[in-house]
Amino acid sequence: MSNLTTGLAANLTALQLHVAFWDTNNDSIITPFEIYNGFRALGFSIIFSLGGLLIPVFFSYPTTLGHSWLPDPLFRIYADSIHKAKHGSDTGVYDSEGRIRERLFDEIFERMDTQGNVTDQACNNGESVWGGSLGVDDLVRLHGRNRVAADPAGWSFAAMEWWTTWLLLQKDGRVWEEDLKAMYDGSLFFKIRDQRNKQGGWNQGYGWTDWARTLWNNGTWKTWEVAQSQPKTIVFERTKEL
Repeated sequence: MSNLTTGLAANLTALQLHVAFWDTNNDSIITPFEIYNGFRALGFSIIFSLGGLLIPVFFSYPTTLGHSWLPDPLFRIYADSIHKAKHGSDTGVYDSEGRIRERLFDEIFERMDTQGNVTDQACNNGESVWGGSLGVDDLVRLHGRNRVAADPAGWSFAAMEWWTTWLLLQKDGRVWEEDLKAMYDGSLFFKIRDQRNKQGGWNQGYGWTDWARTLWNNGTWKTWEVAQSQPKTIVFERTKEL
């Protein structure tokens, strides 16, 4: 796993590192305002970022339990007890204390990466073109496999998390293993923010412009299929809102 190059990284669990991007003043408390600004910094639209305010609504109190039985009236999230906000029907990659289970992560790709053994003789000398990545169908199957009985809240949270992950990370319609690793330890969020501040921008993800332009011009929302069929004529604006 990649690590943040900060002095604090060694003292934090992977789950704490995962949310550190939103703790902009490093006080271990994440406010709703910081959550909104964090999503905006990653390129999400105003509407989507406002929707992100559901996160403190649902997860503030579990993290508050590390400090008090009383709920936080400001709906703040306490990063040092973020592990208390773990929900059911997730992948289990984070353990009960917020540490990462790297072997389990690898097993998920071994089991769910349906394209790992698919080869294309026209590309890469017959090597797998899509191996080491998960498509939309793979993510749907993964979500269904992890659902446990009588846990509609966990099903919903997991669905929203994978949807957000795909919107942010997809490239060629797929979420790639190295990107997902970096997302689990939080380092990818800083990388995306830094790249968006550069001229080239962040060249992954799926935004409103992708959806509208491709649906209007080609009758499909799957931008990657259009780009693959017409690589020389289809050009997308990559600095966009998700």
